[in-house]
Amino acid sequence: MRKLLLSIAFTAMAVPALAGTVGLGAVLTTKDGGQIYGFAINQHGDDGVLASAQDAGGDGDFLVSVETFNQDTGRIVKSFAKYQGPRNSYAVDGIFAGDTALVTHFVVPNGTIYAKRLYETMNPVTANTFTGAWTPPVKDIDVQQASTDQDASSAVLFAIELKKQDNPILLVSDVAAGTVTKKINLDPGLFGLNDGPVVGQYTSANKAVIALSPDAGAVGGFAPLNVIVDLDSAKTQQFSGYNNGEFHAGSVNGMAIDPNTGVAATTTELNAQVEFYDIANKRGIAAVQLPCTGDTDQLSSGAGIAVDPVNKLFLVTEQFYCGGSQGSALLIYDEAGNLVNTITGFNFAIAEPAPVLNPSKRMGWAFSGKSGFNQLQQFFY
Repeated sequence: MRKLLLSIAFTAMAVPALAGTVGLGAVLTTKDGGQIYGFAINQHGDDGVLASAQDAGGDGDFLVSVETFNQDTGRIVKSFAKYQGPRNSYAVDGIFAGDTALVTHFVVPNGTIYAKRLYETMNPVTANTFTGAWTPPVKDIDVQQASTDQDASSAVLFAIELKKQDNPILLVSDVAAGTVTKKINLDPGLFGLNDGPVVGQYTSANKAVIALSPDAGAVGGFAPLNVIVDLDSAKTQQFSGYNNGEFHAGSVNGMAIDPNTGVAATTTELNAQVEFYDIANKRGIAAVQLPCTGDTDQLSSGAGIAVDPVNKLFLVTEQFYCGGSQGSALLIYDEAGNLVNTITGFNFAIAEPAPVLNPSKRMGWAFSGKSGFNQLQQFFY
C-alpha cells in the first residue's frame, strides 16, 4: 500500500551546528507524529515537503498527512491532506523545476486491499496544498525513483507497470506542466527490480544513467553495469564498472551523477567501495575504499549517494563508520574520488536512502533524528 522505507533507528544528536558550519543541525519531527514516507527540499528556496503516516488503531486504519516545512529551521509550516481511515495515504516522489512537488496518492477502493495510485502536484510547494494532478501516459504505474536535477525543465522518472508484470519504464516529464514527452520501455530481464537499478539524469547530454547488477549482486558475480539511455532516441549504451574485492562488487547500493559534467559515483554492497565514472567517455575514474575498511567488509559498505553539482561533491551514507565506533557518517568526495570531509553523529539504517541537498546553502536533510521514524536530521557540509 505504501512505498517501502527501511526501518531506521535513532540516537541522541549532538548540539546543532550553526548555519554555515560543518556538522549536524536541527531535528525535524512530523506534526502528527507519523512515520515519514518520502521528503524533498527546494534547491532554490527555503521550503520542503514530506508525507506522514501511522497506524491509528489496526484494521488498516491510518492517520496520514502531507506536511510542508522550513528547511532552514526544521519547523513544520502546514499540515494538509489530513485523513484517518483505511483508504488514503501518500508518498513524496520529489521536487522538480519551478518548486513543483510530485506526491503519490494511494487510494484503496472499497472491497479490496490493493491501492490505486494517483499523482498529485504542488506547484509551487509554498502553496502548502495540492494544486493539480500529474497523469502518466499509461495506467497503473508506480513511480519508484526520480531524478534530482531541479534546474532541468524535464525530470526522469523510473517506474513499473503494475498490471504488466511490473515491467520497468522511464518517463521524461515536465512535472510542472503535467506533461510526459517520452516513455521508454526497458528490458525487464536487465532492469528488473531484483537487479537494483538506480537512476540518475545526465541533463547536459540529455541522457539517463542507470547503474545495476546484472546477476543481482551475487558473490563472485559479474561486474556492475552502467547503462546510458538517450532520452531522444531511447537507444542504450553500456559499460562495465569496477568489480574489485575478493567477493567482487556485488549489488549497486546507490548512484548519483553530476547532471552537468557526467561524472557519476556508485556504492557497492560487498566490497565497501565507492566508484567514480566518466559517463561521457564510458570509463572509470577511480575506485576508493571507505575509511577503516577492507574489500570484504560488506557490513561497512556505503548506501545512498547525493550529488552537489554546484560544489562538485558526492555525499555517501555509511551505517557503520569505522566499525561503528563513531556511529554512522556522511562521507564527502570530490569528483576525482578524493575524500574531502566526514560528518559523524548520524544513526543510519542498512540501505539508507540518499540525503537531499540544497547546494547553494551547503545544507541537507537525511533520515536520522533523535528517536523513532518520524524525524529528519539537518546537516551542513
